[in-house]
Amino acid sequence: MKEPQYRGVNELRRMFLEFFESKGHLAMKSFSLVPHNDNSLLLINSGMAPLKPYFTGQEIPPRKRVTTCQKCIRTGDIENIGKTARHGTFFEMLGNFSFGDYFKTEAIHWTWEFLTDVVGLDPDRLYPSVYLDDDEAFGIWNREIGIPAERIFKFGKEDNFWEHGSGPCGPCSEVYYDRGEAFGCGKPGCTVGCDCDRYIEVWNNVFTQFDNDGHGHYTELEHKNIDTGMGLERLAVVVQGVDSLFTVDTNKALLDRVCELAHTEYQKDHETDVSLRIVTDHVKSCTFMISDGIMPSNEGRGYVLRRLLRRAARHGRKLGIEGRFLAGLSETVIELSKDGYPELEEKQAMIFKVLSEEEEKFNKTIDQGLSILGEMEDEMQKTGNKCLSGANAFKLYDTYGFPLDLTKEILEERGCTVDEDGFAAAMKEQKEKARKARKTTNYMGADVTVYQSIDPSVTTEFIGYDRLTADSRVTVLTTEDELVQALTDGQKGTIIVEQTPFYGTMGGQQGDTGVISNENGSFKVEDTIHLQGGKVGHVGVMTKGMFQVGETVTLSVCAHNRALTCKNHSATHLLQKALRKVLGDHVEQAGSYVDAGRLRFDFTHFSAMTPDEIKKVEELVNQEIQASLPVVTQVMTLEEAKKTGAMALFGEKYGDKVRVVRMGDFSTELCGGTHVLNTGTIAYFKIISEAGIAAGVRRIEALTSEGLMKHYQEVEEELQEAARTAKTTPSALTSKIQSLLEEIKTLHSENEKLKSKLANDSLGDVMSQVKEVNGLKVLAAKVTGVDMNGMRNLGDQLKDKLGEGVIVLACEQDGKVNLMATATDSAQKKGAHAGNLIKAIAGLVGGGGGGRPNMAQAGGKNPAGIDDALKKAVETVEEQTK
Repeated sequence: MKEPQYRGVNELRRMFLEFFESKGHLAMKSFSLVPHNDNSLLLINSGMAPLKPYFTGQEIPPRKRVTTCQKCIRTGDIENIGKTARHGTFFEMLGNFSFGDYFKTEAIHWTWEFLTDVVGLDPDRLYPSVYLDDDEAFGIWNREIGIPAERIFKFGKEDNFWEHGSGPCGPCSEVYYDRGEAFGCGKPGCTVGCDCDRYIEVWNNVFTQFDNDGHGHYTELEHKNIDTGMGLERLAVVVQGVDSLFTVDTNKALLDRVCELAHTEYQKDHETDVSLRIVTDHVKSCTFMISDGIMPSNEGRGYVLRRLLRRAARHGRKLGIEGRFLAGLSETVIELSKDGYPELEEKQAMIFKVLSEEEEKFNKTIDQGLSILGEMEDEMQKTGNKCLSGANAFKLYDTYGFPLDLTKEILEERGCTVDEDGFAAAMKEQKEKARKARKTTNYMGADVTVYQSIDPSVTTEFIGYDRLTADSRVTVLTTEDELVQALTDGQKGTIIVEQTPFYGTMGGQQGDTGVISNENGSFKVEDTIHLQGGKVGHVGVMTKGMFQVGETVTLSVCAHNRALTCKNHSATHLLQKALRKVLGDHVEQAGSYVDAGRLRFDFTHFSAMTPDEIKKVEELVNQEIQASLPVVTQVMTLEEAKKTGAMALFGEKYGDKVRVVRMGDFSTELCGGTHVLNTGTIAYFKIISEAGIAAGVRRIEALTSEGLMKHYQEVEEELQEAARTAKTTPSALTSKIQSLLEEIKTLHSENEKLKSKLANDSLGDVMSQVKEVNGLKVLAAKVTGVDMNGMRNLGDQLKDKLGEGVIVLACEQDGKVNLMATATDSAQKKGAHAGNLIKAIAGLVGGGGGGRPNMAQAGGKNPAGIDDALKKAVETVEEQTK
């Protein structure tokens, strides 16, 4: 058999994209791993997932022929990753797509041409498959490509028909590569479709030609599509003649680095190999996820990242790697993959920071988990139980990030087991809750709205960077529920026009407000939004008259609102640069909100800012405002923009041309928003608050210009009101408050003394109530008008009088009962236990509680039971000290 020429992963990626560019395809960069407008996915898991709007017709593609290499993450079976060399969480999917252009003939011919002529695979080792009823595809492979009929395999719906509920679907045609007998199972009749590793799928053409109504009824699509998927790493396995995904050149280089850190070798020991594969795969996934702005958290995609990261860290421990190591391995990932994904190198400071901080947290977490597991083991030993409950195992997993396999491993060493069925039940319950919380969506994974009924060819051009008014033609009118031909007085709705000066909410900047009018009517614009397919919606209400589709209207942006919003937006650019100067280059924007009244800026950082850091940032921003820097905007290519040092946002998809906003020599960023012409216009800047909102993400809220003046006016009014209430002047308010605090402190002390005296008086001749129980003094007494804190103080005083023994106090207050018990050291040595004592008597007053051996307390709702509870207390002490 002919062996293919060796090609590296990066070379294969380039060859594929260049091949389809030569066939008229537009090569698009990989989309972010974070899905856009798709609630059905946590993470992008296939090459076609980001292209759904083009397949459904909701957006018009930039070209009818597109090719991509899409980064993907699949996490449906994380627990089994590493146990075999077949599967990983991160992979790259090569794809060529046709949106109503070419179909089966071209797709199959190009599949064959690329695999045989370009890559050089041996035609005799390639075996196509088709859907059993797809005679057209069979004929192309057989008669046009020349594959003998006996080498074309027909499979049923389960294998060779792609569909996802209702919506577009169609038959598939896959291509398998015969790796040779060395990879086979050795069974007679082993061929394509066998579960062994001999015949590996390298290409899958999906012919989207039907629409499924969700009830099994299929109709032909007018515009048929091609969705091709081919795993880059799988292709590399074949081309490089290696045994698995983990030994293709890029993954092998990373795995070798893991082996180096662990002072071990791959494929010498199964358990070691599992850990090596997990660390290799998970570090790669984590690096790519963080580069797209995903931060570790306890829910959603952030939780997926945290699980992968912690699993990698734990298996690094198992391998004996000392200290923090994830960031170092991530550096290798970046070096190996930056050619195809330059964003990795651009975001490396942030990637390293997140990995290091999270790994450090987990090192503390795992130690805490071991401590909690130790306590659970102690309880098991007391009861003679050899099996940890499923609930406890799940608590360790869910609360402390303690994987089940680690819990099992530790317990097995000590002759114990885990209730895995109970754990599975707890896990199922959690997943069920998550499933119920998930939104019901359409095929696109987005909430269905009236806007999805709009013709996808309708678009809007934004012309509002340097003008606030414009005349344009109305192309679409909608109410809140349906498309209409006219909007009349009082109706709420949305207006779409051909050109607009209104900025639609995007990039954190809130949309413009204003008025749309002509001689026939007037519409108040309350919000401006971006819709799929390049449309801008003006949302609001008709205040008078009527508009019809096709009319020309005048659009007028509220100049005052826009000006204030521009000031706050420009201030966020100065703020981001100042934060990086003060805190470090790991700072990246993680979100923002800008409107006329305020600005909010989320950024990556791992500790609260100190007052000094906040002051330095404020000073830097105000310094650049006072410098009256010119704000210059230029449109250029993305590559040109990067050369200027422009900052890009996590997960953003940029087109061929980008907008670069430069503020003097201080700040340069990619930004599509509106800005001031000169920083001096901002006037002044003040941080109002700084707080954490998620792991590794901080939030600053700040004010500028009018918003700051309004804030100071409100603060001044509150100060004046506070001074009036304190019967002083604002300048003397501090000393007045200090005086009042001293007075309150004195009164509180006197009050406590009075309460203590009242409590003592309510006991009367307390020593006459002391009983001798098994040679131990026991005082069980009722007091009145004393809170729990007072009872504890009273208990301390009574211990001084009683000496060694047990004291139980009960008090009725506002119809409720407080119980308190205390036992001295010698009483405890004789068997007295305050916590168990309280548990024994609390039920008699309709309550519950407990505590330590030396002190315990409880509450109740039945004052009538106090006498019985005190009587029971003496009996309980007697039982404890027998």
